[in-house]
Amino acid sequence: MRSSLILQARSSWKIANMGRFPIANAKRTMQPIQTSHRSAVILPEYVGVTFQVYNGMLYFPVAITEEMVGYKLGEFAPTRKRFSYKSSNK
Repeated sequence: MRSSLILQARSSWKIANMGRFPIANAKRTMQPIQTSHRSAVILPEYVGVTFQVYNGMLYFPVAITEEMVGYKLGEFAPTRKRFSYKSSNK
């Protein structure tokens, strides 16, 4: 059986999801790329490109910087609303 895979941690043998996006066209026209691939890993050639990541309801704009390289696109598009208590005026 695959004893070498069992001994490794899950994240080391799991393949990273690299999405194929039209980066050259997006950098030239400065238009955002719409995607629903939240698990796509941010690569160094994506720096300077704006993505619109789908969060289940709408597309959330994400401008890629150098600090984001290696993270996933979905980490920068929140899927839940922030909860706040509303004051009741009676």
